[in-house]
Amino acid sequence: MMDSLRNAAKSWVAKLLIGLLAVSFGVWGIADVFRGFNAGAVATVGGQEITAEQFNQAFNQYIQNISRQSGQAFTPEEARAAGIDRAVLNNLIQSAALDSQANRMKLAVADSFLAQEAMDNPAFRNSGGKFDAEQFRQLLNSNGLSEAGFFAQERQNRLRQALTGTVDGDYPVSKALVEAQYRYSNEQRDTRYFTLKTADSEAGVPDEKEIKAEYDGNPAAYTAPEYRSIAIMKAEPADIAAAITLTDADIAAGYEKYKSEYFTPEKRTILQLSFPSLEEAKAARDKLAAGADFLTLAKERGFTEADVTFTGKFRSDFVDPAIAEAAFKLQEGGLSEPVKGALSTAVLKAVKVTPAYQASLAEVKEPLMARLKLESARDEIQSIYDAVEDARAAQTKFEDIAAKAGIPFQLVAGTDAQGRGKDGTAIDFPRSDEVLKAAFASDVGVENDAISLDEGYVWYEVREVVPSAVKPFDAVKEQARNQVIANKVRALSEQKAKKFVERAAAGTAMEELAKEAGGAMQSAQGLKRGEGNDTFDAAAVDALFAVPANGFSYAVEPDGKGAKVMQAQAVLLPAFDAASTDAKAIADRMKGAAANDLLSAYLGALQKNAGVSINETLWRQIAGNQTQ
Repeated sequence: MMDSLRNAAKSWVAKLLIGLLAVSFGVWGIADVFRGFNAGAVATVGGQEITAEQFNQAFNQYIQNISRQSGQAFTPEEARAAGIDRAVLNNLIQSAALDSQANRMKLAVADSFLAQEAMDNPAFRNSGGKFDAEQFRQLLNSNGLSEAGFFAQERQNRLRQALTGTVDGDYPVSKALVEAQYRYSNEQRDTRYFTLKTADSEAGVPDEKEIKAEYDGNPAAYTAPEYRSIAIMKAEPADIAAAITLTDADIAAGYEKYKSEYFTPEKRTILQLSFPSLEEAKAARDKLAAGADFLTLAKERGFTEADVTFTGKFRSDFVDPAIAEAAFKLQEGGLSEPVKGALSTAVLKAVKVTPAYQASLAEVKEPLMARLKLESARDEIQSIYDAVEDARAAQTKFEDIAAKAGIPFQLVAGTDAQGRGKDGTAIDFPRSDEVLKAAFASDVGVENDAISLDEGYVWYEVREVVPSAVKPFDAVKEQARNQVIANKVRALSEQKAKKFVERAAAGTAMEELAKEAGGAMQSAQGLKRGEGNDTFDAAAVDALFAVPANGFSYAVEPDGKGAKVMQAQAVLLPAFDAASTDAKAIADRMKGAAANDLLSAYLGALQKNAGVSINETLWRQIAGNQTQ
């Protein structure tokens, strides 16, 4: 809420939150950080304590924010796996270090300043644009804040901003540095190359020992993922619409309700030629009336057929009311008198007139019935939800609940977390993304809440969990055999390429080497660092840029069954334009990086000066037991 009450986009708070996962957690690398501490605090910074309650509040608030922004539930376990718990604690430590520094410097913010700032805040103003004290209090109460608490937080943040603002500026970046980065990013190279091939037969036939070694040495490659059997019920309007019966009276009433939507207004194809004056328009109209061709006259005046032809237009498509009125008065083939519009005078001709049409009930009956059934089904969704929940509370099986409610039921016999079956093929089931995420966070025997959809619900339960396990050797022997061959083929491709590069560097012509390798000399132009294409993947581009002009390099093909042997040719350095969009973007990134580096260094120095201690035992307990 605090971010919505003030513009914090440029504040130290926003910068720390935005870069939460990118910051350097210097505090965690200090060897003696786990020294003396107060047993009730997760961490102490100077004389200031960070309690477990403060940490949990900040941690859970971050989870709620990221879940709200992403539109997907983000669990504490996922947050810990991503390192967010440490990042949140580090953020609290940095904030405490700033508070400690503000206290040492005896900084203060006047009450009058904070009061005026609140009065100027649009969030606290009424429809008349004036500060509304009641609205102010209601907004604070709805977010769990008292007036004293709000102003205390505002005062604290203003003091922190005053300190971080001393190192948060528009740092100049030298033109030479920007130019160097610009040239590095935009440098292009040409190359001459050939591609050698390596056949599987060159690797020989793997023996049992090699295959077993591959299997034993790479268990992850031969491990079956965890599979889960999931029972699923779904209730959406489309699922129950088919069972709804409509009477003739229902259909007739629906037709009257939506009759206007089955009406097509008159539309016309109009030729329109505009003139700067009424006299010119009259002269042109006389020519047309005498038999002159409209499009020929338009071309004589410098217009194309597309410029003067308006095909299949409704009256509302004509912006100028006078033009629209005249166009829709004409008979098909009729020619108008000069029409004075808002911007010019025009002569119009009606090429085609399509009369307005009201579709009859018989013509729209099928789509109308489908629409009316969906509407009725939407009204029934909540009652179906209530009935399903009552049946679940009575321990009724999903199969029986679905049959009685008339909604789809599906039993997914075994799926991994990506929705693939044991044969590796994708399994089709309702709302797979949401169901998989939820089901793999649940367990057998757990009664789960329904997943809310835009217009319905999905219920799921885990019936069986088959743990992840290494597949038996006999079951994956062929896979391991193929991998041994693939590894050998890749190694052979690299060996061949290395030797060709050595010979090319010693003076053997590339054409001779290409012929020997059974490949043809080819060329590529304008390759750019870090940008691959269909012919040159990222590894090949990187290898090319790793050598100087006229140097030789190689890159194994993605499938390992060959390699490119390359000679770098022209190095194309683009002219540097400091005013270009690209150069400005590079300069801005460098300025931002410099500002962030300096801010991080400053905050690190404050932490060191204040002294930081972390209660390792309490931290380990909290880190494993956060709850939202």
